[in-house]
Amino acid sequence: MTAQPTVVETLVPAALFDRLAARVERDANVDRERAERIMRQALAFLVACARNPETPLAPSKAVDHGWHAFILHTREYADFCDRVAGHFIHHAPEDARGERVDAAARNATTTEVMRRSGVPVDDELWDVDRAACSANCERCCSGGH
Repeated sequence: MTAQPTVVETLVPAALFDRLAARVERDANVDRERAERIMRQALAFLVACARNPETPLAPSKAVDHGWHAFILHTREYADFCDRVAGHFIHHAPEDARGERVDAAARNATTTEVMRRSGVPVDDELWDVDRAACSANCERCCSGGH
């Protein structure tokens, strides 16, 4: 069963969304429109994590920029996690242990869970070839595993 659609920008104050997008714009070296898209996807990803706490989900490299920007605002991030998930959503990257992660399959699984969770998916930001996924953050789990 698919959850009711969520308008992710309404989950944080507009001023915070603007600060987060500005941080992504600067840190990821992207234009403002793309930075806002990244932040929307980071929020959508976190909602999917909240609604599926037992399912390991991972952001694309592009979306991870938004998650990192949000985590830096620790009070706001912790408040968001409490309101949306009822617990802190940990960012726990797996260290590469010589095993190859199929980023395309991982992203497909994550976006499928996001769609079932009723959040929007910006396919371009999850396309491995376009997003240029790297080994630095191969998989981040929603439950802090």
